[in-house]
Amino acid sequence: MNILVPNLGSTSLKYQILEMPSERVLARGRFERVTDYRDAISQIQVGEVPIHAVAFKAVHAGPKYRGTFPIDAGVVAAMEEFLPAAPAHNAIYLTAVRAFREAMPGVPLVAAFETEFHSSMPEHAARYGVPSEWCEEYGVRRYGFHGASHQYIGERVAAVLSRPAAELRTVSCHLGGSSSICAIHHGRSIDTTMGFSPQSGLENATRHGDLDVFAVLYMMDRRGWDAAEVRRQLTRNGGLAGLSGIPGGDARDIEQAAAAGNSNAALALDVFAYQVKKTIGAYAAAMAGLDAVAFTGGIGENDARLRALCCAGLEFLGLRLDPSLNESGAGDRILSAPGSAVAILALATNEELIVARRALRLISIPTA
Repeated sequence: MNILVPNLGSTSLKYQILEMPSERVLARGRFERVTDYRDAISQIQVGEVPIHAVAFKAVHAGPKYRGTFPIDAGVVAAMEEFLPAAPAHNAIYLTAVRAFREAMPGVPLVAAFETEFHSSMPEHAARYGVPSEWCEEYGVRRYGFHGASHQYIGERVAAVLSRPAAELRTVSCHLGGSSSICAIHHGRSIDTTMGFSPQSGLENATRHGDLDVFAVLYMMDRRGWDAAEVRRQLTRNGGLAGLSGIPGGDARDIEQAAAAGNSNAALALDVFAYQVKKTIGAYAAAMAGLDAVAFTGGIGENDARLRALCCAGLEFLGLRLDPSLNESGAGDRILSAPGSAVAILALATNEELIVARRALRLISIPTA
């Protein structure tokens, strides 16, 4: 079975076509600075490869759809209902679903939601201190995102260390334009930084991260802003972009500005690294210890300086980063110094593979 997995970002579209269950990659591609997703989808090159299913790394459809499902009217309606919680992500995927239905009529479409991996979180980690009807009637709770990436990283850490995933306590740091951290205890997600929406947790490129909601209400009262204006500011001008003053919030641009003496850029990097470091410590407490910390994503995999900032001061937990290993090498690799009690790794994630595996399991289930 050949499964096409489109991975749609806020300004990018990458894809893989995987032959399953062999997991052989038949084709892959990437489009950057995408403004018209229908146009980008029309440019996906499948050649002579027959496509038997299209599987999306879908984002948010609330409490009913924390798993992998055939895309039907119910799934689409739930994605539309939770559009205000993930406006950029859900809008893109809804557009993609419609485009693929038109481009590949009759081909099954599957939604593998990012929230699936985090459905194992205990209630004490998932619930907010809000009136219970908010959760029970409207689904206000911590869902977590980047689930396919964190699941892959948990499995990959075990493979690289030649240890069973069921024995490991791993902190997975998916750091990039969109960032989150996950506590993976014996192969299961028990906590993660993103919550009801992908807005929360760490500062992202243009999204604010954790924020006291009363600060938002205060600004709305002071400036007369409506919800749409606040949503616009916090999704487009927040996060690292807001802290640094550098449009787009790309860490590479911010690092260049910091090196040139821009104090706001330096502050943005310090804020980001501090939140990562603080979260690693918190998740070590949540798991009663720590065996591995893995960095992935555009920043996590490639930015040695930020990795060093994130690990600095965590020696008391058993993390000892080897400076030379951290500054050199490529691909999946161990960065911890000899004798480090906690393994530190840089890994390339593979969300598309996880999505394809989930889709294969769904499609392979016999129907009554």
